[in-house]
Amino acid sequence: MNPDIFYTRTPSPLGPLLLVGTADVLTSLWLPSDRGRLDPEPEWVQSPKPFKDVVRQLDAYFAGRLRRFDLSLAPAGTAFQQRVWGALCDIPYGETVSYGTLARRIERPAAVRAVGAANGQNPIAIVIPCHRVIGSDGRLVGYGGGLPAKSALLELERRVAGKTDRAGRPRQAALFD
Repeated sequence: MNPDIFYTRTPSPLGPLLLVGTADVLTSLWLPSDRGRLDPEPEWVQSPKPFKDVVRQLDAYFAGRLRRFDLSLAPAGTAFQQRVWGALCDIPYGETVSYGTLARRIERPAAVRAVGAANGQNPIAIVIPCHRVIGSDGRLVGYGGGLPAKSALLELERRVAGKTDRAGRPRQAALFD
């Protein structure tokens, strides 16, 4: 028997987020502009109860009081995708890496495009920080929630981490490695 799938919506500075999971784990977190993914499936049960800790941690993250999430996660994906998503969680708060760097970190340096595709399939945005991956030239590229959301998340993290000056300009010469 499959466990019930629950969902709830929670407000955020990026707009309403759709949280999906079981009573014990978060399986998806979708941003408002995630290509129409804000419609729950008919068999899902609407309930905020399973997501109290998720909402608490998201609120703390957006308030600049949380740098690393501590949640039970169960993103569905291939072994390769799981490896990429695990590596995303190792990118320090307030920092960015290129897709090439991420490919090297998982010991698949020739798999840059596959890493980009796996990054794009991340079902738990923000918590699994795919927004911290940028193009090799430092540009913001590819984000399911839209580039304005990616920019806002990176700006929040850099400000909280003290990596920008008062005007919001990066303190580091390079935003990626």
